[in-house]
Amino acid sequence: MSRSYTPGLKILARTKIIKKRQLPMKGNVHLKIGDIVKSDTIVASTELPGNVQMLNVANKLNIEPEHVPECMLAELDESIYNGQIIAESKGIFGMFKSQLKSPIDGTLANVSEITGQAILSEPPIPVEVDAYTSGTITEVQDEEGVTIETEGVLAQGILGIGGENRGILKVVTSSPNDELTADMIDESHKGMIILGGAFMNMDTFKHAKEMGVVGIVSGGFDYTDLSKILGYSLGVAITGSEKIGPSLIITEGFGRIGMAERTYALLSSNEGKFASINGSTQIRAGVIRPEILIPDELSNGECSDFKEADLAISEGSLIRVIRAPYFGRVGKVNSLPPELQKMESETMVRVAKIEFEDG
Repeated sequence: MSRSYTPGLKILARTKIIKKRQLPMKGNVHLKIGDIVKSDTIVASTELPGNVQMLNVANKLNIEPEHVPECMLAELDESIYNGQIIAESKGIFGMFKSQLKSPIDGTLANVSEITGQAILSEPPIPVEVDAYTSGTITEVQDEEGVTIETEGVLAQGILGIGGENRGILKVVTSSPNDELTADMIDESHKGMIILGGAFMNMDTFKHAKEMGVVGIVSGGFDYTDLSKILGYSLGVAITGSEKIGPSLIITEGFGRIGMAERTYALLSSNEGKFASINGSTQIRAGVIRPEILIPDELSNGECSDFKEADLAISEGSLIRVIRAPYFGRVGKVNSLPPELQKMESETMVRVAKIEFEDG
């Protein structure tokens, strides 16, 4: 049978899920192999260096740079506070002294008798990495992070924004072809991940944010609205660091597109379960897809590891067309001719013959 391999999305009822949780720089790992974690368990932590401020002491005190060290009232690496006098000139016969106060809380990092400047460092920024999903620690990378393994539902989307969140999964629409509207969302959805249908607009997203929703899964979304949420045109999709409130996963594409029956049915069957959602997306240099996962014994279905064959398009495969003039329509593959076909652009490509439900 002829097959074609495409960069498909994983929609799995139960599979092995492996997550690496790493610090941005070396720090402390708090767990060991075999430890059981929950999604909010802190697995590692570190401190990022605080912002640095340069203070021209020589200029402020009207002295020569070589005299700056002897005028400092604070020692190197000493903690200082905002408004503290950290330097004082000798004055004239002990009078008419000039003083210099620290503009920040932090530490005195360096004093130069060459430039006459002092370097002040703001307090370090604590960084904690949580487990993101419940599971078992299977690997520990010293001073860097851990690897967590679990089993459960895994559903990927085409595009997402908003980084990581977690909460109870709630189905809000009646079918995968319904539009998610603002009147479907209220205060009872606070802290939840809600499952929509074919579309949602900007007003609905804003209302969901106001109601405290932590995640939204929708079949389609408007590209212009997405750019407005981000504050810039998306371009090459690298997302996840933006602070927008709810994580948003688009499962099908831009516009009004009914969510795939398989995706909707799988997530609906796990309504009420605790889920983790991540809108981070990267299209180039190592593809990262937005995802929603329902870990461990909370999911329904038998475990089946993901295989490359799951991405294969073959005769009988259900597919969604993502190019005009049949954009968004779902059909079944009738055949995959092995011969290359000439397109209007005169390029030679492989094609699939598709049959739609209405012919």
